[in-house]
Amino acid sequence: MVYLERWKVILILVVCAIGVLYSAPNLIGKKNVAWLQAHTPSFFPNQTVNLGLDLRGGSHLLLQVATQSVIDEHMQSVVDEARGALRSARIGYTGLGLSNDVVHFKLTDPSEADKARSAIANMDNTLDVSVDNGSFSLKMTDQQVADRKRAAMDQSIEIVRRRIDETGTREPTIQRQGDNRILVELPGVGNPERIKKLLGETAKLTFQFVDESATANGQAGPGEEVLPDASDPHRAYVVQRRIMVSGDTLTDAQPSFQDGEPVVSFKFDSLGARRFGEATRENVGHLFAIVLDNKVISAPVIREAIMGGSGVISGHFTTQSAQDLALLLRAGALPAPIKIIEERTVGPGLGADSIRDGATASFVGLGLLVVFFVVVYGLFGIFADIALFFNIALIFAVLSILQATLTLPGIAGIVLTMGTALDANVLVFERIREEMRLGRSVIASIDAGYKHALSAIVDANMTTLIASILLFIFGSGPVKGFAVTLSIGIITSIFSALMITRLIVVWWMRMTNPKAIPL
Repeated sequence: MVYLERWKVILILVVCAIGVLYSAPNLIGKKNVAWLQAHTPSFFPNQTVNLGLDLRGGSHLLLQVATQSVIDEHMQSVVDEARGALRSARIGYTGLGLSNDVVHFKLTDPSEADKARSAIANMDNTLDVSVDNGSFSLKMTDQQVADRKRAAMDQSIEIVRRRIDETGTREPTIQRQGDNRILVELPGVGNPERIKKLLGETAKLTFQFVDESATANGQAGPGEEVLPDASDPHRAYVVQRRIMVSGDTLTDAQPSFQDGEPVVSFKFDSLGARRFGEATRENVGHLFAIVLDNKVISAPVIREAIMGGSGVISGHFTTQSAQDLALLLRAGALPAPIKIIEERTVGPGLGADSIRDGATASFVGLGLLVVFFVVVYGLFGIFADIALFFNIALIFAVLSILQATLTLPGIAGIVLTMGTALDANVLVFERIREEMRLGRSVIASIDAGYKHALSAIVDANMTTLIASILLFIFGSGPVKGFAVTLSIGIITSIFSALMITRLIVVWWMRMTNPKAIPL
């Protein structure tokens, strides 16, 4: 155990050098780091540890997703589809409508119940259908409702993440809370008004035909709806409920200018381009509405078939609103409306106080450990303190390379790690003392110390590592930050105790050839 092969020595030195180099940017200041990032390649040590909301300041938002609206929207579409299916099968009915997530209608001729059931099954065979003397009830199963709500939450989280990423916010925290809430933390964002506006927009874009004759008198017929004009609250359009093309077929949207006015150019995928081309070819001369979140933002006349799969949305846009609309369309539409139910802002002053207090605690703890080891173990205590320095450098190097976010609990994990790092050395040094009391030689004592303490060091640290992994898996927010730094610290602690300290001890023995061990 005392002898170290050449490749091990080289590996230890290389790892220590990498640790120092990649942790160094955290000490040189933001301006110097920015210069390094601008003038050096990405693999060069030019990254720093990102500070969390509690250290850097920023905004905390709690969003609530109206998942029930997904069910309402789906069941409303069932009403429209049922109307079409019954008319196609020439089945008379009355009272078709929706109540408490259940579609109801009554046949004018109850003897056509089987025929109606078959028509509904051809329309959607997953619905739970109940019939009582010609009265039909159509509803989704409990499992279908739960699956749709869960899918809406998953999609909402992903789209919220895309929208925030598009704004350039670094290291946001976005995670589910409960069945219908999303926690969003934005480090460094002191005024989140624009992000709040972006998150509050559903951004559901559709292209629907306008019923020009009905628009004149404002009366919507079956299968139609009245939608307000986005720029003129006194104007409205009667549009067909049937969607010509939806925004989910868009592949890109960018702000641009046309005739000196801000517009949004868009591009469809192959399916959307084909549908858009066919619809415009068959309706030249008619109006079609561009609808965003149930408001008509533009209703142009189709002059000719648009077959290229791209187009332009014009309206009363400013440069900023055109950029925001393009961003929303690129990120995708939310499946359900989102409401902000809690908002907090952490000022940078409070974050600076947290950093100062955390640094003070770390330095005090580090100083006490260093002094304690020198007093108790003398020269070997100095060796352990040197290894502790490299251990801390390795922790910050790994955090910088992974671009992890450091929080106050993360600082607590680092402080705890410093204690566990030296704890491994305690096991080794105390074992060496025991061997010396038994009268063994210097080499035999040191060899036995590292050899017999190894299992205890690994067992103790693996137990803590398993606990920290479980904290990361089942914890959230600050608990995860604590688990990350603790896990990294445990791994680097084992390396520093068993490899770095041992390398220093081996070097000392070769240089001095001691007759006794100063322990």
